Amino acid sequence: MMKTQALGRGLGALLSEIDEAYENEVSAKDAVIEIPLKDIRPNPFQPRKTFDEDSLYELSESIKKDGLIQPIIVTEDIDGYVLIAGERRLRASKLAKLKTIRAIVHNSDESKMRQFALIENIQRDELNSVELAYAYGELIKLHNITQEELSTIIHKSRTHITNTMRLLQLSPKTQKALIEKKITTGHAKVLIGLDEKNQQLIVNSIIGQRLSVREVETMTKNLKEEKVHPLKKFDVITYDFSSLVSKLNSFGFSSKSSNNRLTIKFDNEDQINDFSAYFLN
Repeated sequence: MMKTQALGRGLGALLSEIDEAYENEVSAKDAVIEIPLKDIRPNPFQPRKTFDEDSLYELSESIKKDGLIQPIIVTEDIDGYVLIAGERRLRASKLAKLKTIRAIVHNSDESKMRQFALIENIQRDELNSVELAYAYGELIKLHNITQEELSTIIHKSRTHITNTMRLLQLSPKTQKALIEKKITTGHAKVLIGLDEKNQQLIVNSIIGQRLSVREVETMTKNLKEEKVHPLKKFDVITYDFSSLVSKLNSFGFSSKSSNNRLTIKFDNEDQINDFSAYFLN
């Protein structure tokens, strides 16, 4: 219990450090400086890999019009600065063709840089569900805590954390479809537990046929039942034609059976007429 509390306090304290850095802006204006954009390198631990271009464009237009409301946070490095928090603002400022950006310089080591990037994106809800799953996993690993402990610290339900992290069980192609918004998180959750081949089959069906989550649930259920009973659809009833073949042969007709198929060979039209007279009238 003491270990959990200590770790909780450690992460909880870390969660407040970004806010404290912003509060310092109010009490110490000289802490905010203008830094050339070219001197800032991205945070190498940034969990976010995809950025919506339309959203970035809107932000860049807002920055052009009203300026940057909230500065980014950086740490000083031998080659300039490394971004800690504010990658969307940094990218949008570059898109707006600005030369400098307002920034708060914060002392930080690699461990804190990694955690700042994770926490900022989680707090701002800026990660897609796959990136969020990786972020939760990274925080759990970094602090050696359980999902239950993480849920208490970041104020997210344990069920939400568990369900989100389960998305990492999906195949890379399915995760890519989710990131690219070709399928929804609802779709993706239904696919957990299927093998890669069946995941791809259903993903293609979702995209091609615009299936709802309910339709995917039905499709997935059928696939899982088929896996439990793999011979079900291949059960074949075998018929015994031996007595019928014998009877046909006794009447002078050439016949044989194979694979539930009965074959009768007619040599001339008279045999066809005889067959009709014996069996069809």
